Amino acid sequence: MPSRHALILVATTALLAFSGCREAKITSYRVPKEAPPPAAVNAASLDPHSDPHAGLGIPPVNSGSMPVASGPVDMASTPVPTATGDALVWTAPEHWQSRPASPMRKATLIIPGDAEGQQAELAITAFPGDVGGNLANVNRWRQQLQLAPIGASELRATLTHVHAGDLHIDIAELLGPAPTDGTLRQRVLGAIVPFNGATWFFKLTGPDALVAREKNAFYAFVQTIRPAR
Repeated sequence: MPSRHALILVATTALLAFSGCREAKITSYRVPKEAPPPAAVNAASLDPHSDPHAGLGIPPVNSGSMPVASGPVDMASTPVPTATGDALVWTAPEHWQSRPASPMRKATLIIPGDAEGQQAELAITAFPGDVGGNLANVNRWRQQLQLAPIGASELRATLTHVHAGDLHIDIAELLGPAPTDGTLRQRVLGAIVPFNGATWFFKLTGPDALVAREKNAFYAFVQTIRPAR
């Protein structure tokens, strides 16, 4: 009969062997550190022209961070930073009232209408590059007026080309659809001015009759645009 010490030795050996088997089955895992969530995108910068809906009865869109496109880029809604560098200057008609500039605008001018509270607004902005080209810029304005976009073949008939010194300026005149809610029909006169690697926009927006009345004054105003000295 095995002695007590022999039984203890056998039991201890079996226990160690059993423990060794259990330890051999233990596997270590390295869990990667969780990446921080992406920063929130400020969606308030979806149009490079800054407050593009002024005078249209549509809530304004302010500047902010540029979102990353996940598909084909529509240049008619691509946000870009405001241009810096060489500036343009101009001479406005006396009855156009100047308003303070803002971070996204070079200047704002208000044109009072005949009726109380009626006015048109000239927004002056500048952005690097061509902001997608004339077609994208005109279609951006058309979209703001709730008009369907046009194609490249229709662009030439939409633009009037003028010169102001050495500046080559394209002007678009757009008439919005007749509203059915009693509001005033809107008209846009917009001048596109390439200058030293940037594009300047002079966009007059307001009631149809008021903007039409100011058309000659607008063309005369555009002729005064010149590089700052």
